[in-house]
Parts: sequence; C-alpha cells; structure tokens
Amino acid sequence: MIDAKNLFLFLKKNKINFFTGVPDSVLKNFIYILDSNKKKVKHIIAANEGSAVALAAGNYLSTKKPALVYMQNSGLGNAINPLISICHSKVYSIPLILMIGWRGSPKENDELQHKLKGKITPSILKLLNIKFLVLNSFKDFRKIKNLINYSKNKKRPVAFLVKNNVLHLNSGFKNSFKSKNYLTRQIVINELLDKININTKIISTTGYTSRELFQIRKDKKYKNGKDFYMVGGMGHSSMMSLGYSLGSKKQVICLDGDGSLIMHMGSLISTGLKSKSNFKHILLNNGSHESVGGQKIDTFKVNFKNISKGFGYKNYYLAKNNLSFNQNLKYFLKSKGPSFFEIYIRSESIKNLSRPKDLIKIKENFIK
Repeated sequence: MIDAKNLFLFLKKNKINFFTGVPDSVLKNFIYILDSNKKKVKHIIAANEGSAVALAAGNYLSTKKPALVYMQNSGLGNAINPLISICHSKVYSIPLILMIGWRGSPKENDELQHKLKGKITPSILKLLNIKFLVLNSFKDFRKIKNLINYSKNKKRPVAFLVKNNVLHLNSGFKNSFKSKNYLTRQIVINELLDKININTKIISTTGYTSRELFQIRKDKKYKNGKDFYMVGGMGHSSMMSLGYSLGSKKQVICLDGDGSLIMHMGSLISTGLKSKSNFKHILLNNGSHESVGGQKIDTFKVNFKNISKGFGYKNYYLAKNNLSFNQNLKYFLKSKGPSFFEIYIRSESIKNLSRPKDLIKIKENFIK
C-alpha cells in the first residue's frame, strides 16, 4: 500500500503542480490530498476526462510543464480523442501524466462492466502508443520519475495504472466537504415511485442513484412503473431516456445526477429541443461526486433554470425542502414536457446498498 500524501509530495517534488481530472473511487484518497493542498498546487475537477486532457494541454502551452490528469479507466474512452488529436507526438506533441484508476484489473472481484473495461485497459494504452506502468508500492516511485522524465523529454503522454486499495490515507484524515441538510435521495425516490402511474418508465444514472432506486423498489415492492438502471455510461442517461421517449407514448423520467449531467451537458440541446411532451428530467443535485468519494463540485452555483429554459425545456421546477418537493412533484408529473425538475439533496445514501445484477433480465423486463 502507498500513502496518498507521499505520492502527492513525490509528484510535487518532480515539479508536477497542475492537477485535473474526473473523480474515481480508486483514486479518492489522492484527490482528498489534492483538495487539502489547494494553496500549494492548482487543482480543477473537470466535467469529463476529455476536457481534463485539453485543460492540461492548454496549461502546458503557458507553463511548459506537464500536468497530471486523473481518471477511472472507464473514462479513458472520453479522453481518447484529445489524447490522439491534440497530445500525440505526431500532432502537437504535448507531455502529460495520466493517473488511471484500474477498475476490473486482473484477479479483482468487480462489477461486470468494470471487468470488461479492466481487461482491455492495457491494450487501449498500447494502441494509443502511451508508455505506462502499474503502481503497486513505494518502490515504483523511481519508475514513475523515469516515466515523468520520459514524458518531458519525448513530449508525449505517459500513464500509470493504480489498482483498488493501493492508495490509503493516514488515520484521522477526513473528506472536508459536507452538503447542507437538504432532502435525501431515498425520500425523493420513495415519493416518486409512489406517485408515478403504472406505465411510467424511469431511466436512472449510474452510481448511488440507480443502486438506491433498485434497492427501494425491491424492498418496498413498488408496482408503479419500470426502471432501467445505468450501471455504466456516466453522463448518458438523459440521451438514453430521450431515445426511449421518442419511440413511446409513455411518460419517461430521466433520474439524473449533477456530476452525470455536467459530464455531457451538450446533450441538453437534444433533450430540450428534440423531445416530446412525455419527456421528464429530474436532476438530483448534491454538489458532489458522491458515488466515488464525495468530492465537491460547483453545481449548487449553476443556474439550471436559465440553462434548461435556454435549451428548450418548457417547464422548470425547483425543490430545496419537503414542502416545495411535494408541491412541485405533482406539477412536474402532470406537466407537458419537456420538463426539468431540480431537487437539492444531501450527500447521504442507504447503507449496504446492493447492486443490479441480472442486467439482461432487467433490460428485457423494461422493454416487455
């Protein structure tokens, strides 16, 4: 195991002072350290992995120093375009260091979608012609130093993979971000399942949202509506919902999260302007990437009313407490869409959440 703080200090000693990326559960302890050292280094959480690579490339143009871009290996697909068309040694030849959380690494017991991506992660890096290593212990720091020097000298991206449970924190360190005492996701989902009609379809975003929806429906045995749980594909739940709604007359509700929405925010031009009256969009906004460690993002500062209206949504509703939620939920469900319902929730989830398992069966039940 490696102390995340020691890794941070090592990187800083090697003149890595700019950090950006998308939070990942494997790397959460390292990201906590970054957040606690804001005065010593520049750290920006990006909307998606491709944007993080572009941000790092732009910073290199002004500082001539490579940045570190962190991500989960599932997000490597988002980063491929800028890695090739901007940073590749035969294009603009821009050095940067990729720190990749390796979900689904060999012999690791993980969810199916992570196993599939984990298996091909080294092959993807090889196809991208990115030199990489696997970080296992403090002894590998010398190899990382050589990798950083290689990136600087050859002016090209490099990477190191981090398996689960490799990075840890000293006891006593806690994530400093705490959300306000808003509604819980559990309350919102319970009320939603109680109020929707029998034919309503719900497509829920990846992470705790899908897991809680799955858990609550199973425990409470709600019969109204049917669910499709996005176990992967972060940021794509709204377009999945739109795609279904265009081929159906049934009410379709996208149950989205703030981190998910901003990841591919351009989708709003389609969901707002191309959807029909049966399309409904719920944003559960807790100002954080809760499912991967609770890292703070600035979504409480975003005016989603102006954004949704600007993208063509006919109706906008907002709830910050039980009273406004119960009132606006009724209006939202009865409205002719596309309708957008922003609900402030706190970072809190059901303990010991289970996960959707039989994904093919879930799909077949949803489209039956």
